[in-house]
Amino acid sequence: MLNRQQAPDFKQVSTINFIQPEKKALDNGVPVFTIYSGEQDLVRIEFIFENVNWKLDKPLQAIAVSSLINNGTNKLTSKEIAEQIDFYGAFFQTEYLQDQSSVTLYTLNKHLHSVLPIVKDVLSESQFPQHELDIYIQNQKQKLQVNLKKNDILARKEFAHALFGDTAYGVNIQAEHYDALKREDLIEYFKAAYAPNNCTIIVSGKFDEASFNLLNDAFGKNWEKSNAVKNSFDFTATEKQVIYTEKPEALQSAIRIGQLAINRKHEDFSGLQILNTVLGGYFGSRLMNNIREDKGYTYGIGSGISSLQQAGYLFISTEVGADVCAAALTEIYKEIALLKTELIGEEELSLVRNYMLGSMLGSLENVFSHADKFKNIYFSGLDYDYYTKYIEKVKTITAEELLALANKYLTTENFTEVVIGKK
Repeated sequence: MLNRQQAPDFKQVSTINFIQPEKKALDNGVPVFTIYSGEQDLVRIEFIFENVNWKLDKPLQAIAVSSLINNGTNKLTSKEIAEQIDFYGAFFQTEYLQDQSSVTLYTLNKHLHSVLPIVKDVLSESQFPQHELDIYIQNQKQKLQVNLKKNDILARKEFAHALFGDTAYGVNIQAEHYDALKREDLIEYFKAAYAPNNCTIIVSGKFDEASFNLLNDAFGKNWEKSNAVKNSFDFTATEKQVIYTEKPEALQSAIRIGQLAINRKHEDFSGLQILNTVLGGYFGSRLMNNIREDKGYTYGIGSGISSLQQAGYLFISTEVGADVCAAALTEIYKEIALLKTELIGEEELSLVRNYMLGSMLGSLENVFSHADKFKNIYFSGLDYDYYTKYIEKVKTITAEELLALANKYLTTENFTEVVIGKK
């Protein structure tokens, strides 16, 4: 009989199995990576395009094209596109990120022959009607006006610009940038970026040979190539920057602290992720225990390490009561100093190991999440050996190694500190 007063035996995650993709290519050379799962008649097809042709005087080209790409073609209006996709129970979305833009289709496998031609029309014949652009500009300016009153968003913008300057990673978008948007600029960018020689297709779900042939028929021909140049930026670490925007009426102050760091390609990245988890990467972290649980300065605080294609960065982010902002900053730097001077205890390190391994395992809940894990390594130029080494590092890293990493990468003398509100 089960004794419910006795906790079950705990076992550390030993191995994690990833579904690896099969690679093929369309007739025009577009690579297609398929992560197959035949349990449900559902498929996700992601068309991923590198961001290209960065121009400082036109910083919104890629963002606007991603937002407006499904708003009308030579054959279909935005309403007709939405109605036809909806008729087949499919879902169509676009996304802009710092390094890539994507168009993603979710559909039942049996409707691929009907919905793929619609997506092909969008990816090859989008027209960006002027009236749709006008509505977009108006809506985005209103949204920006609202966001610029939010301390946390202002802190994020100031922080990114301080680290990355006037690049696609850090440009400080203002209302005049929206006013400068021109339809011909969007068409120019669309033709440059949304081309077969700049595309990677990642498919996850039920997708057999017949489905691949449908994809090839739609996208393997009659799709014009381009001569676009992939975005490329160089970043160098700066000396300490303190950016303070006072808002006398503020009840809360937004804090964002951090610096340029390594990205996923670096051998220290996994170790730095573990160190970050100890500092502020989960609910039981040191920052949460100190600044939320003990001091009560905030409802939430966290730290992170972000990996971009051409850079990485560390950050600590929170909103605190304006009257305790200075005290919160002191405690943040105190926790960093402790990581640089004292060894992490075995009990705490064991908890972090179990949390990170469990999170990795829990993040692989379906075939789509397996595809997401593949994207992380593929666009970083890595293979699945990265995850093998990551799991091993989580299991075996020592307190001494973490102390060395803290002294190597948590160089507070080079931190950028942004505070919006009062301190």
